[in-house]
Amino acid sequence: MQDTELDLSHCLFEVTAEPLSVDALVQAVLTEGDGAVVTFVGTVRDNTDGRRVLALEYEAYGEMAVSEMRRIGVEMMRKHGLHGIAMRHRTGKLQIGEISVVIATSSSHRAEAFAACSEALDLLKERVPVWKKEYFEDGEVWVGQGA
Repeated sequence: MQDTELDLSHCLFEVTAEPLSVDALVQAVLTEGDGAVVTFVGTVRDNTDGRRVLALEYEAYGEMAVSEMRRIGVEMMRKHGLHGIAMRHRTGKLQIGEISVVIATSSSHRAEAFAACSEALDLLKERVPVWKKEYFEDGEVWVGQGA
């Protein structure tokens, strides 16, 4: 099945400097045929490997990131029979507790939505060109893709 044969009307893929809304992504993927919508919300935590984190900064190769998110979305729709999928990643400097990434998947049944959401996150970390800088009390370090 070609991408053009898939109904992508309930799909959204974006990189943005604006704060992320879980509700907006749920609404983007929701269809009348859904029995399940699953979300993943990634937040900035206060530690990494025992070091106190003060903030994170994300950078992305925007056009390529969105293109790769779309490819992942199409894969998940085909593999798991989704009705919709949305992936939005934040860029810029984020404080502890702020949302850095949201993924939402919708399907007739929960098992497919859960599996697709989890797999989409793994693929996003593996393939989407997003990098983060971790700010610690005693310095900072860039962490590559997959972090």
